[in-house]
Amino acid sequence: MTMKVRESIPSPRRVRRQNPLGERGIQGLLLACALVSIFTTIGIVVMLVVQALGFFRSVSIIEFLSGTKWTPLFQPQHFGVLPLVGGTLLTAGIAILVALPVGLASAIYLSEYARDRVRRAVKPLLEILAGIPTVVYGFFALTFVTPLLRNIFPSMIVFNALSAGLVMGVMIIPMVSSLSEDAMMAVPRSLRDAAYGLGATRLEVATRVVMPAAVSGIVAACILALSRAIGETMIVAIAAGSTPKLTLNPLESIQTMTSYIIQVSLGETPHGTVEYYTIFAVGLLLFVMTLLMNLFSQWFVRRYRERY
Repeated sequence: MTMKVRESIPSPRRVRRQNPLGERGIQGLLLACALVSIFTTIGIVVMLVVQALGFFRSVSIIEFLSGTKWTPLFQPQHFGVLPLVGGTLLTAGIAILVALPVGLASAIYLSEYARDRVRRAVKPLLEILAGIPTVVYGFFALTFVTPLLRNIFPSMIVFNALSAGLVMGVMIIPMVSSLSEDAMMAVPRSLRDAAYGLGATRLEVATRVVMPAAVSGIVAACILALSRAIGETMIVAIAAGSTPKLTLNPLESIQTMTSYIIQVSLGETPHGTVEYYTIFAVGLLLFVMTLLMNLFSQWFVRRYRERY
């Protein structure tokens, strides 16, 4: 009986001989699809570097990275990108302060407390937030959140970093919650049962057993959400303003790197000028920042991932 079963299973060589052209065609198609993302990334990097060289031929990279004034469109011109970096990190920091506790609390509830029926209903509803267009979030921050905050902070400017950061935090909650919940659900059930057998409560199991075991996935989720906040465009362009200012006061108007790129990309800046090349210099710096964050996330996952 065993010999008959073995004879009925075609060998890999026989399968290849039956349709060699079809297999090679499928393999080539899959390889081409895998290479699309690689060549796209290479093309983006080459484009940014080549165009940014036109900027760095006229402006020192030291001045660009260490200067505290950013006025490339006005006289006298200053090309210090720190105000844009500071505005970007300020809004992203506010966003992660909102998304991290809410997202982690949602992930703990979904993975440790909610029943399967509740989880299947709540998780898609929570992920709807990620599908709302960011321009809607921007106008929501400007027309709803900012008036509420101005009742609390009368000195707040209409365009400010606080309202943009808060709404951005709401936007990235699904990313933190969904990825963290997936990491927690990957923790073996045996660890939970052992903790319950020792008399631990459900909260103790969630915070002292499951979360430490899933810490690599949770940190990766937070870093990816932070990268998403740093690269956000429409919310900060609508609600945060366009004043490049190096400040830690969230009640003031600031300008982020992405909103500056939008401002200069409207078509009023002459092509080939230093002002035009600032788009690519800022874009290259933004690309490097997010790349370093993603590399750190991958290193952290490989370093602290628990294998079961």
